[in-house]
Amino acid sequence: MLRIGCVKYLNARPLIYGWSGAVDFDHPAALCRKLEHGDLDVALVSSLEFLRRPIYRIVDGISISSRGPVYSVVLAHREELTAVPQIELDPASETSVALLKCLLAERGLNPRLVLRHRHSTDVTAQLLIGDQAIQFRQKHSDYRFWDLGEGWKNVINLPFVFALWLIRPEIHNAKEIADALRQVRDHNLKNLDDLAPTQSEVSLAFCRKYYREHLFFDFGEGEKAGLREFHRRCLLNKIEVAPDLRLNLV
Repeated sequence: MLRIGCVKYLNARPLIYGWSGAVDFDHPAALCRKLEHGDLDVALVSSLEFLRRPIYRIVDGISISSRGPVYSVVLAHREELTAVPQIELDPASETSVALLKCLLAERGLNPRLVLRHRHSTDVTAQLLIGDQAIQFRQKHSDYRFWDLGEGWKNVINLPFVFALWLIRPEIHNAKEIADALRQVRDHNLKNLDDLAPTQSEVSLAFCRKYYREHLFFDFGEGEKAGLREFHRRCLLNKIEVAPDLRLNLV
């Protein structure tokens, strides 16, 4: 039986909704560890995982990407960015942390970066991702929000790739798996109104806007160029990635 893992956020529903088999839903960092250790055969994980360990095959044509504001990957801050002394990081997504480091460096900013404590209150600046970011934005009008998808677009003018389907190298039927995942994505993109969770704090109207305006689920030439530029920026900012980037597509 295929062992498949997927991030547990709203942004992944167009890529997994309707999958017929069992799915291990978890946070991005946990899925990366499971895939690396061989506990999963296939997983939708942070793009940084491939940049660090380019042993996997990438399901071509599919990603979770942005081409501007992504809404659900943000730095929430009370003060002006130039005055922020410390940022608390969400340890669940190493890709978003790496993106934040690249964008801070582009602005010449060097705040202290620390992992978030579970019981932190009244934080002046924090990195938020996924459903937590969506809920925080809807409840906290007292914060300013720096959308990192928009920040990347303004600096690089290319899409940013947050997540990819990766298949372990020893899996023999990779093409068959990739075709099935593309079929699921294609079906869901034609039926986006069916994807809004019935028990959720977000509305159908929000989901429509989120899936149609903030997120993109392609992995075309623009996304590949954006991923290559992210790799280059990681090397430039001494973020741990493999020295060479070759996309092994299936």
